[in-house]
Amino acid sequence: MNSLRQFYLEIPVVTRAYTTVCVLTTLAVHLDLVSPLQLYFNPTLILRKFQIWRLATTFLYFGTIGITFFFNMVFTYRYCRMLEDGSFRGRSSDFVMMFIFGGVLMTFFGIFVNLLFLGQAFTLMLVYVWSRRNPSVPMNFFGVLNFQAPYLPWVLLCCSMILGNTVWVDIIGMGVGHIYYVLEDVYPTLSNGYRLIKTPYFLKRLFNEHIERNYQAAAEDRPGGFPWGGEGGEPLLVQNGGQPEPADQEPPAAAAPQ
Repeated sequence: MNSLRQFYLEIPVVTRAYTTVCVLTTLAVHLDLVSPLQLYFNPTLILRKFQIWRLATTFLYFGTIGITFFFNMVFTYRYCRMLEDGSFRGRSSDFVMMFIFGGVLMTFFGIFVNLLFLGQAFTLMLVYVWSRRNPSVPMNFFGVLNFQAPYLPWVLLCCSMILGNTVWVDIIGMGVGHIYYVLEDVYPTLSNGYRLIKTPYFLKRLFNEHIERNYQAAAEDRPGGFPWGGEGGEPLLVQNGGQPEPADQEPPAAAAPQ
């Protein structure tokens, strides 16, 4: 029990808070403490009935407890943590600003495609940003398909299509992730470019970040690979050729369908 508590407390604060609230929200629905009808995104109820909480709960409910919920939470936790421990290390306030930026855009786009829950789209945004910041990381999809990290969101999109899921969720997540990546990683590097996404000072104070840092994209340094029942006990996603990655690169991450 102590080791589990220690592991939980070692999770970065933003990742810990978001994944915990997602799990608790889904458990509350599973135990009939709340209904999904009270959580889904509904602009009419938000504007006319002032049910403001729906702006947040639409990102917290991932469906009934099952294999899909398990994979969604693993992906959310994994890529959220790798971003916070990697390129957002020591910049939790900027990470929260990414959450706010992505949430606002997804809410806007969700109005036009009539999506009820945006949690999976939010996860795809995290995956997309991580994959673009780690372009050289080799990945392996269940021992069948080898590809580089930037193709991971597209592989997940294809999986959603094969499984018959709504592809708009993936498209919105990838689209918002791309917008954030361009504004944060591409545009500031241009000759007349600058950072358009500014983190409010109160967020920096909240996380005790008083020193302004100039951001430079860097590869995450968290270990990768989940042994999820691969043949012969091998991980479903392993490094190409079994060779160790350089110290400044992220080893392959586990890819699985949503």
